[in-house]
Amino acid sequence: MDDLFDYQMQQTLSRDAPLAARMRPRSLEEFIGQEHILGEGKLLRRALQANRVFSSILLVGPPGSGKTTLARIIAHHTQAHFETLSAVFDGKQKLREILEEARERRKYRKERTLLFIDEVHRWNKAQQDALLPHIENGLLTFIGATTENPHFEIINALLSRSRIFQLHPLSEDDLKTLLLRALHDEERGYGKRAIRLDKDALIHFAQAANGDARHALNALELAVETTSPDEKGLLHITLEVARESTQRRIRYDKTGDAHYDTISAFIKSIRGSDPDAALYWLAKMLQSGEDPHFILRRLLILAGEDVGLADPNGLILANAAAQAFDRIGLPEGIYPLVEATLYLATAPKSNSAKGYFQAKKYLEKHDTGEVPAHLRDAAFGRNVGYVYPHDEEGHFAPQQYLPDSARGVEFYVPSSEGYEKEISRRLAQWRKSRKESA
Repeated sequence: MDDLFDYQMQQTLSRDAPLAARMRPRSLEEFIGQEHILGEGKLLRRALQANRVFSSILLVGPPGSGKTTLARIIAHHTQAHFETLSAVFDGKQKLREILEEARERRKYRKERTLLFIDEVHRWNKAQQDALLPHIENGLLTFIGATTENPHFEIINALLSRSRIFQLHPLSEDDLKTLLLRALHDEERGYGKRAIRLDKDALIHFAQAANGDARHALNALELAVETTSPDEKGLLHITLEVARESTQRRIRYDKTGDAHYDTISAFIKSIRGSDPDAALYWLAKMLQSGEDPHFILRRLLILAGEDVGLADPNGLILANAAAQAFDRIGLPEGIYPLVEATLYLATAPKSNSAKGYFQAKKYLEKHDTGEVPAHLRDAAFGRNVGYVYPHDEEGHFAPQQYLPDSARGVEFYVPSSEGYEKEISRRLAQWRKSRKESA
């Protein structure tokens, strides 16, 4: 009787489940996208068709790209019992229970167990280590899903035993196919209802989802369930309805890869003197809730590293923007942030500050030379022979400042851009005078 009630409950849950859950592909033939790993002749498809699967798989990709669905399909094709854990909610105790059931299943029914762990990157080293012996002895086929770079978040022992498959965001055409399938499917979708979906509404759903199948289906479901049919029973989904039912998604995680990739694109756009791209990435970060102080700190670094003495005002303006933002805050504080971004993006560029690292590298390879006698502290007359530059013509004295062991070495190489062009001219004269004097 309990089994009957459980079955009835499962049937009810299936009918009441969100559209995205009901439309989850059940086979490779229904799976949409990811042709680079599942297309004809590709490794993973060949393995599944041959009923062979790797002992450990890591599926890496953004939300809504099909990681969980693909894990279920793999279990189905390999006729393995499917178990799932969430690294957010489940720990070692739940894993021990699954392992015990897997042993019983293998012992009495000769059935394999496929364990899927969602967001596996959230497990710590000890938790990940606990999987290893059971993967090694074949008790489990392990599939982990992560939105993060596995080389940063997954322990090396598990990485070395895993085949990594990268999933991409779904294309606009993939999402259109998915949405139309949901509209026409009579068993799991809206095929039994009279619905008219305008073409521009379909395009909007696909574009607003930004590659996330779940988001696209959720938006369609919201549109259908909140729109009243006309007098003929026809439910009309217009572009306006689609817009009301969607919230454009920006793929961004302030602690994940998107965080580092986006700030990298922002800095490289400024370094590359493209103010339009810089504003694009700045808007993406701010719209996604990035801390403006983090962006301002990176602008201060860039001002010294990439603009440098080609325009010394770059550092001054970046620092002023940071101070102004602290006084103003959001939303008006965006203006000094934007001003600093545009100034640095359009400023002449120089990375001559890297001369410091040349000096550092030199010191690592050579003995530290003695301070020349005439440069030593004036106490007790230890700086005999020092010439005070301000007493000389042009406020310049062509005397030696490096130790004897490093005489003639040049670390600073000024660029020919902006203000540094004038520095380059003066420095060339000073260096020439020093050589002649020596």
